[in-house]
Amino acid sequence: MRKSIVFIGAVLTALTVQAQDPHFSQFFASPLTLNPAFTGKFSGSWRLAANHRDQWPSIPKAYVTTSASLDFGILKSRIPDNDVFGIGLSGLSDASANGALKLNYGSLSMSYHKALDENGYSTIGAGFQATYSGLSLDVSKLYFENQLTQNGFNQSIPSGEIFDKGPNQSYIDVNAGLLYSGSTNGENNFYLGASMYHINRPKVNFSTYSIDPGTGTRTDHPTWYLSGRISIHGGGSFPVSDQLTVHTSLIHQIQNKASETIVGAAVAANLNQDAANPSSVYLGSWIRFNDAVIPYIGIEVGGLRIGASYDFNISNLKAATASRGGSEFSIIYIKRPAEYKGIPCPKF
Repeated sequence: MRKSIVFIGAVLTALTVQAQDPHFSQFFASPLTLNPAFTGKFSGSWRLAANHRDQWPSIPKAYVTTSASLDFGILKSRIPDNDVFGIGLSGLSDASANGALKLNYGSLSMSYHKALDENGYSTIGAGFQATYSGLSLDVSKLYFENQLTQNGFNQSIPSGEIFDKGPNQSYIDVNAGLLYSGSTNGENNFYLGASMYHINRPKVNFSTYSIDPGTGTRTDHPTWYLSGRISIHGGGSFPVSDQLTVHTSLIHQIQNKASETIVGAAVAANLNQDAANPSSVYLGSWIRFNDAVIPYIGIEVGGLRIGASYDFNISNLKAATASRGGSEFSIIYIKRPAEYKGIPCPKF
């Protein structure tokens, strides 16, 4: 029964549209869903990132999210040394409530980072992102309160909901962010950023009214606007020896009445002691306050890094999810030409 209640809640949450955006526990490994200002801000020629998350596996496909992005620098010979002009393409697919609601979007990002010193150790940058999004709703997978009987849900009972706007919606989205990146010696790095998504607050409605099946009374629904998501995030990488580096990151984000704070760190052991093309193993953990502990393990070979994490619920929700918050995987590949010499950048 608890699982059924959670599933129904997931459906209702998805349909209100004012709920949280799809998100990743490995937010540090999904740069273009975190802040458009991360576009092009890395040490290399181009970067490919991909993420996959399966949340609450004890509930049938409650939330399944996949994203991918490609970004790179342009006009390197036409802008000042150590400045960065980045362009990026990204996409995300999210299915919630056992596939009842699906979101797909594609984005184009742009950023510019200005070096604040002659070495390029400190930079300040801004990024912008334009997104085309599509939402689809499978009404046949929805269950409503008045359809609940002693024998379970009976979808033949009229719900009274009138989906007059159709099962498909599309909209244009605008996102932006700022990012500071610094270093004290050219080896360490620390950064602080802020971003806002859905600046233009797109309007999304599947239904504008409902009719009570018993009385025939019409109830008009309010117009839903996608609430802005504000994120403040930071972190850094700090070598503590020739072989060990500490990578830390944190995020606090707010959307409508929902918020989350995640803090954590991982230690990377460089097995070949090659700073330019390391072979490293990562081990660490993050915590989402009042919700989950998120152990993380990763491996890095040259420009390829693969990470895996798992959310263990510690909140009251653990009774329904059996403490299984969800699995997540990330891949980042950065292409670096031979003899490439970069500058300190946020590392994911």
